[in-house]
Amino acid sequence: MKLLVRNLARSIQEHEVRALFEAHGKVQSCTLVMDNVTGASKGFGFVEMTNLGEAKAAVKSLNGSDVKGSKIRVKKAEDKPVNPA
Repeated sequence: MKLLVRNLARSIQEHEVRALFEAHGKVQSCTLVMDNVTGASKGFGFVEMTNLGEAKAAVKSLNGSDVKGSKIRVKKAEDKPVNPA
């Protein structure tokens, strides 16, 4: 299950986000979205977990929690709609 993690502190590192979710199960991937110009975090990212139950537990536990002074929001990532040409 792919999760969207929003409202992350700009100073947080990818390995720190991964560790938050690994406390709830196996993390397949973890990616912070970075600004192409400045190279700084845009304050959100994606975490992919292989086990549905573990992913749901992570959402329930981490959504609304305080991480580095920011109240993060975690939910299932929605697939990007495809715009027909």
